[in-house]
Amino acid sequence: MTDATPTDPTTTPADPAFSLGSSRVLLTGATGFVGQAVLERLLSSHPDTRVSLLIRPKSRTTGETRLQTLLKKPVFRTWREAVGEAEVERAISERLTVIQGDLANPGELPGDIDVVLHGASTVSFDPPIDEAFQTNVDGATGLYGALLASGSDPHVVHVSTAYVGGMRKGVSPEAPLEHEIDWRAENAAAKSARRRVEMASRQPEVLRGLLAKSRAKLGKVGPQAVAADAEAARIEWVTKRLIDHGRIRAESLGWTDVYTLTKAFAERAAEELWGTAGHRLSIVRPSIIESALRHPFPGWLDGFKVADPLIMAYGRGQLPEFPGVPDSILDVIPVDFVVNAILAAAVTPAPVDEPRYYQVVSGARNPLPFHTMYENVKEFFTENPMPGDDGGIAVPSWRFPGGRSVERTLRLQERIASVADQAVIRMPSNPRTRQWTETLRRRQQGLDQLRYFAELYRAYVQTELIFDDRNTRALHASIPDELKADRGFDVAEIDWHEYFQSIHFPSITGLTKAFAKRPAGRVRAKRALPVRSDVLAVFDFEGTVVESNLVEQYLWMRLGMTPKAQWPQEFASLVVSVPGFLRAERRDRGEFIRTLVRRYKGIRVEELQELVQGRFGAAMLSRAIPDALDRVAQHRAAGHRTVLVTGAMSSAAEPFSAFFDEVVAGEMHASKGVLTGYLAAPPLVDEARAAWLREYAAGHGANLTQSYGYGDSLADVAWLKLLGNASVVNPDTDLYRHAQRMKWTVEDWTRRSSDRPVTPANLALLPDAPASAPEEGDRSSAT
Repeated sequence: MTDATPTDPTTTPADPAFSLGSSRVLLTGATGFVGQAVLERLLSSHPDTRVSLLIRPKSRTTGETRLQTLLKKPVFRTWREAVGEAEVERAISERLTVIQGDLANPGELPGDIDVVLHGASTVSFDPPIDEAFQTNVDGATGLYGALLASGSDPHVVHVSTAYVGGMRKGVSPEAPLEHEIDWRAENAAAKSARRRVEMASRQPEVLRGLLAKSRAKLGKVGPQAVAADAEAARIEWVTKRLIDHGRIRAESLGWTDVYTLTKAFAERAAEELWGTAGHRLSIVRPSIIESALRHPFPGWLDGFKVADPLIMAYGRGQLPEFPGVPDSILDVIPVDFVVNAILAAAVTPAPVDEPRYYQVVSGARNPLPFHTMYENVKEFFTENPMPGDDGGIAVPSWRFPGGRSVERTLRLQERIASVADQAVIRMPSNPRTRQWTETLRRRQQGLDQLRYFAELYRAYVQTELIFDDRNTRALHASIPDELKADRGFDVAEIDWHEYFQSIHFPSITGLTKAFAKRPAGRVRAKRALPVRSDVLAVFDFEGTVVESNLVEQYLWMRLGMTPKAQWPQEFASLVVSVPGFLRAERRDRGEFIRTLVRRYKGIRVEELQELVQGRFGAAMLSRAIPDALDRVAQHRAAGHRTVLVTGAMSSAAEPFSAFFDEVVAGEMHASKGVLTGYLAAPPLVDEARAAWLREYAAGHGANLTQSYGYGDSLADVAWLKLLGNASVVNPDTDLYRHAQRMKWTVEDWTRRSSDRPVTPANLALLPDAPASAPEEGDRSSAT
C-alpha cells in the first residue's frame, strides 16, 4: 500500500491535459458524503473551475447559509489550512455559486455549464417507495429536463452504484443495464402508493386497532396522549407499508431493494434523456463506499456509511451470529478513490450518444471475502473492545451456520424475549425489576438489530457477483504518471488489513465516542440546584411524597369514624369493591377517584376535619418518604416555588402543607356540612394537571423549561413532559420504559418510613415545619 499521508493541495502538479481548467461545473449532492469530497477536490486540485452548487434550502436556512456551514466541515480542513482564509473567502465569492432548489424542481440553470457531476440520491437502502422514486428518479428527470431547457451542452457524469444490476450471479459488465421495464409506469405507480396506503390507514378497522393499543398503553395519561399516540402509530403503519411496497416491488423485478431499483431507473432516464439524445454521458458505479484511504486525510468519514452500523453492532456484542456467506465478496472502496474516478471521468468526456460506464470496485482485482472482513472486525474489537457496563465488551465468534439456521434461532429468541417481557410487566416495580426491564430492552434491541441487518445486508453479504472494471482500469491508466499517486484509484494497492485496522475502524469508533450519550434512564449524579426565583418544583403525592394510596387513606378515615365492632363489615365491603377500583384505575385515574369518592357519602365535614388534624394526619406524615421531603427542602433552599399537586382529596394532603409553598388538591362536594359522595370539581390528574400547570406557571411567571417535576406513575407523563427537569421516582414499569425513551432522570427514594422515619430532625430542615409532627417514638400510635 502506498504511504497514507494527506496530500498538500498547494503542491499537486498541474497537467493541462488532465484538468478541468476553467470549466463551469454544476455539482449536485454537495452536502452529502461523496459530494463533500468532490467539492473539496474541485477546490483544492482544480483551482480555475467555477462551481455551481444545487442546494435545497431547509426551513429558514438558505442554500448560501448551508454552504457556509458545509465549508467548515473537517473534509475542507486541509485545503483551508493550505491556502489560508483569504483564499478561502476569494473562492467562496468568485468560484462558488449557490442555486437554490431541489433536483425534481431545480429551477433555471445557467446556460454555460461545461460539466455536470450528478451524485445526489437517497442514502437509505429501504426508504418508502414514493420517497425513493422522488429522490432518485424524479431527481434525474428534473435535472436533465432543466439542462435541456438551459441550452447548455455539458458532459454529464452520473454517479450510480455498482449494485444497480440487481440480483445476479457471475460477472457484471461495465455496460448498459439489460431490462425492458417501463420505468415511467413504475414511477407513476410508486407515487400513487402513498395515496392508496394513506387512505387504507384511515379505514375504521385499522384505526380501531391502533386506538385500542394506544388506550392500553397510555389510557392513564389522557385522551390527547392516546390520540397523539394513535396518530403516530398510523403514520408508522403507513411508513412501514410503503417501505414494504418498495422492498417487495424491487424483489419482484429482480433487484435487491428499492434503492438499487430506483438507481437503475435513474440510469435509464439519464441514457434516454441525455446519453442518447445528442449529448455526452458517463456513468460511474461505485460499490460500498467507506472512509478515505489518503485524501483529504486518512480515515475521513462523514457519519456512518453502509457497512458501519453492522460493524459497530458486532463491536457492541449485539450480533451473536449473522447470515452471511463466508466466501462471498464484500466489495468496498475508499471514498477518495471514488472521487478520483468521478473527476477522471469528467476530464475524459464520453463521445456524443455513446455513454461510457465505469465500475469503481475492488472485488475483481483485490477481493475482500466476507470471512476476511469478519476476521478483521473481530481482531480490532478484541484488541480495542467497546466499553460496557462491566468493562470491555467481548465480541462473539461467528460460525456462519447459514441463513435458515440464523432465522430459526432469531425467531426462538424473539419468543423467549416476549414471554420474559410479559412476566416482568406483571412484577412489582423495584430496582431489581427495573434492571431486568433494562436488560430485556437491550436484548430486544439486539434482536431487532439482528433482524434488520439480516434483511438489509442479505444481498450484500451473500452475493456471488463480481464486477468487471476494465474501463475503470483503463481510465486510471490514462492519468499522467506524476498524478497517479494523488489522483489515481488503483485498488490493487490497498492493503485491506492495514486499511481496516489503522484507518477505517479507528475512524468509525472515534465517531461513536464523539457522539456517545448517557444511557436513557440511568440515575444521574446529584448536583447542586441552581438558585432561581422563577423555577417551580412540582411533586406528585401518592407514591412520590407519601407511601400511601387512596384506598388505604379511605380505610384509615373510615375506621377512625367506625366502632371496632363494625370494622369487619367495612373491610368486607371494601374488599368486594377492590376489583372495580382496579378496573377503573387501569382505564382512567379520574374515574377511579370518582368511584372511590362515592364511599365518602354521608360523612360529616366537621368529623373528617377532626381526624385530619389528629390521628389521620399523624398517620399520613408517618408514611412520608424521607428522600422526598429532603428534595423539597433542597428546592426551597434554592428559592424554588414548591408545589404539591394531587388528584386526591385535600384532607389527605393537608398534613403536608407546611412542607410546600402551595398544596393543590381535590375537594369533595358537601351539602349542609355532609359529604355528598361527589367531587366539587373535576380531579386534577393526567392532562388536566398539565393544563393546570401551564396556567399556574403563567400566573407565577415561572420558567417551565428550567423547572422540576417528580412523579411515579405513567399518568404523570402528561405534565412531566412540560418540565425541563423531569424525574421519575420509584416508577412503575410503564413509566420506567417511557423515562428511558425520554431520557428522564430515574430515582429510587426510600419507600418505608421504617427505613428513615420522619422526625423533628428531618422536619427542622424546613423553617415552618408542623409542630404536631409525630416523634420517632410515637410512630406506632400514629399509624
